[in-house]
Amino acid sequence: MPIISIIVALDNNRAIGLNNNLLWHISDDLKRFKALTTGHTVIMGRRTFDSLPKRPLPNRRNIVLTHNPSFQYEGVDVVQSVQQCFELISSYPSDDEVFIIGGSSIYEAFLPFTQRIYATHVHHSFQADAFFPSIDSGVFLVQEQTPLTVDEKSNLTYNYTTYIRKND
Repeated sequence: MPIISIIVALDNNRAIGLNNNLLWHISDDLKRFKALTTGHTVIMGRRTFDSLPKRPLPNRRNIVLTHNPSFQYEGVDVVQSVQQCFELISSYPSDDEVFIIGGSSIYEAFLPFTQRIYATHVHHSFQADAFFPSIDSGVFLVQEQTPLTVDEKSNLTYNYTTYIRKND
């Protein structure tokens, strides 16, 4: 079974989106997302899939988890449950890491199975209707954290933090 990793960008209040859109545009963060996920499987909900500027995400195996049994999209594996998702990814022997890319309910469903979280912390508060669950410091340790960076275009301050699940 591959490592289950979450990749997420969140603000000071764990906000991740509003009206099915991202709250900010930080070019380096999008480049990081692409670099980390290319060549791997990405798992997302249908609304996240619908919000993508390019569907399916190129050079990645795309899995959409949806309650809609009639949903289909060329080049996308569609499942209706977390269990079906695990059955599907276990059939991909070459993938060593699978990325959960959103939205809120998908993050929440996979958090108990997640070994690594790649978080971009945007040090600002936005109006939002979608949030990331709390990262429990009793469960996850900070493995790596970058210094604060200011995005030149948006003037937003952010940093990257990688969390790993504690070994019990």
